[in-house]
Amino acid sequence: MKFLRRGDAGTTDTLAEESSAVPASSRGAATTAGKGRATPKRRDAEGRRRGPIAPAPMSSKEARARRKGVRGNRAERKAASADRRAAAADRRARMLAGEDKYLLPRDRGPVRGYVRDLVDARRNLVGLFMPLALVLILTMFLTPLVQGYVTIAMLVMMLFMAVEGVILGRIINKRVRERFPDASDSSLSLGWYAFVRASQIRRMRAPKPRVNPGESV
Repeated sequence: MKFLRRGDAGTTDTLAEESSAVPASSRGAATTAGKGRATPKRRDAEGRRRGPIAPAPMSSKEARARRKGVRGNRAERKAASADRRAAAADRRARMLAGEDKYLLPRDRGPVRGYVRDLVDARRNLVGLFMPLALVLILTMFLTPLVQGYVTIAMLVMMLFMAVEGVILGRIINKRVRERFPDASDSSLSLGWYAFVRASQIRRMRAPKPRVNPGESV
C-alpha cells in the first residue's frame, strides 16, 4: 500500500486532472458567492437615509430659530393646537354619549351599559356619599360638640350605605344573569362597578345617564 506524500508528483497530477474533470457549475454550487462589497456600518447606512446632519448651533438664538423652523410659525402652531383641542372635545362628547368605541375599557360592552342603566334608574342612598364627605370636611371648622354629633351621624349613614351597596350588588347581578346568561364578568366586579357608579353625583357620571330615575329598564 502506498501513502500519499506531498512530494509525490504523480499523485499531484492525478488530483489536478480529477479536479479539472468536475464541471465548473458544480464547484460554484458548493460555494456561496460573496456580495462583492463590505457590509456598511449601521451609522453610515442611517446617515445615508436621513441625509446630511446639520452642524450644531453656535448660540442659543440659533437653536431657538431652528426649533421654530421645525415647529412652524405661530399661526400654524395655533391651528394645530386648535385642531387637537377640537378632536379631544369630540372624543369626550362621544364618550359621554356612550359610544362604545370611545369608552374606557371598564365601561365597554352591553353588560356594563345595562348595569349603568340599572343604577341610573334607581334613587340610591349611596349617592349621598360625596356630599356627606364634603359636610364632614366643613365640620372640622366648627365646635368639638358639633363635630362629635356630625361624626356619629356620618358613621350611621355610611353603615346604611354599605348595606345598600351589598343589596344593590345582588340586585344588579341577578338582573344581569337574567339578561346576559353568558356574561363572563364576575359578581364582585359587577357589584363594585354598580356601587362606584351609584356613589357618584348623577350630573358627574360618565358616560351620561341614558334613563331617568324611576324609569323601567
